[in-house]
Amino acid sequence: MEQVNGDTLAAARKVVAVHINYPSRAAQRGRTPAQPSYFLKPSSSLAVSGKTVERPAGCELLGYEGEIALIIGKAARRVGIEDAWSHVAAVTASNDLGVYDLRWADKGSNLRSKGGDGFTPVGPALIPADAVDPAQLRIRTWHNGELVQDDTTGDLLFPFARLVADLSQLLTLEEGDIILTGTPAGASVAKPGDVLEVEVSAGDLTTGRLVTRVEEGTTPFADFGAGPKVDDLQREEAYGSREAAGLPAFASALSPELKAKLESVATATLSSQMRKRGLNNVSIDGLQATRPDRKVVGLARTLRYVPNREDLFKIHGGGFNAQKRAIDSVNEGEILVMEARGEKGTGTVGDILALRAQVRGAAAIITDGGVRDYTAVAGLEMPTYFANPHPAVLGRRHIPWDTDITIACGGATVQPGDIIVADSDGILVVPPAIAEELVDDCIAQEQEETFIFEMVKQGNSVDGLYPMNAAWQARYKEWKAGTAEGSQPND
Repeated sequence: MEQVNGDTLAAARKVVAVHINYPSRAAQRGRTPAQPSYFLKPSSSLAVSGKTVERPAGCELLGYEGEIALIIGKAARRVGIEDAWSHVAAVTASNDLGVYDLRWADKGSNLRSKGGDGFTPVGPALIPADAVDPAQLRIRTWHNGELVQDDTTGDLLFPFARLVADLSQLLTLEEGDIILTGTPAGASVAKPGDVLEVEVSAGDLTTGRLVTRVEEGTTPFADFGAGPKVDDLQREEAYGSREAAGLPAFASALSPELKAKLESVATATLSSQMRKRGLNNVSIDGLQATRPDRKVVGLARTLRYVPNREDLFKIHGGGFNAQKRAIDSVNEGEILVMEARGEKGTGTVGDILALRAQVRGAAAIITDGGVRDYTAVAGLEMPTYFANPHPAVLGRRHIPWDTDITIACGGATVQPGDIIVADSDGILVVPPAIAEELVDDCIAQEQEETFIFEMVKQGNSVDGLYPMNAAWQARYKEWKAGTAEGSQPND
């Protein structure tokens, strides 16, 4: 087979890349596009197999994405899908490299982040397009010898002929142009010294492995342009998940000490202390619990359902949808809170997914919608808070739409990372920023109320005692000191 060489690269006047095309990548990203979208890479980013690529100085996140590249063989302008594949001369392997450190400066163009020299290696061999079925190609990527991507073109969101036809509606695809057709799940980050390999195959035909070695750049960015800048969101995007990036599910504001304090106080006390701070709309209302005897404290993870619309459910409702992603990513001690708009006419979680959440260590599930398989869900150790039982599947009324966003549940706004406290009195949303101060005041309030309870029990009137006047405050201080010493003053 013909090899990719300098002439191949020189013939490419433009390189067009597709954002999302593999269902596995769409599930990982949490969004499934209805139509393909594209960006351009400069032809100067092209490189042959065996070359090194530089991770620019000062950058942390050089992402790699194994892809199938289409080489246009004859000009295409306003071609139909049925004719589009005839305009493709060959397919080969490619690696869509980019530095996430520069995404902030791109405004969506990807020019700085993905346009660097050597950021689009292709090759090593060309497979003739007329020798393969474009729906039966296999793409694999290795990172330091470990297979990290392995997928086929059998269920692409946008088949290759559709991409060619779609692009040709607005621009002329010229002989030698290259289309990068998207990457499957498994793309991640490479570091200096790493070796990346990508191979495309169709039965016995193969491109061979496209080899790229990563080296560290030594020339810093000039101060007259945008420099590298990263945050945990970019790390999550680059590695594919927070877990893969070595990040906690959220920056936890719930230390073991704080959790123990919150478990020691009643939601009634927390509610009164938050009211003193002007926070009146922090209760998730109208729900019942499978385990009302349990005290639950944990960090919120969130899931949003939107009203069902049949065409959108076909795109977002099946497969590894937002509901399943939320269940399958909840971590030890976290609480999955669902926005179901108070819709009681269908279930929002059933026994299998509730069990999966329990196995992953979730502290609870909270939904302002219905629960299916109620008896089985109620039999789990993990508490579930819900509006009512209902036998219908969620597709009757809901589309699982998005995860880890700000939602509404039971009349309260809940953000990912909020602290949830629930007991037999109700469910509260505690802003993490005030949690330490709040719980300390709660502990002090409950000590006072214990004293007041004892005094009432001994026959004292509540007049001047509840709340305490100056005289009772003095008595309380004596009582508190005595309690600390292991004794209690007589009345």
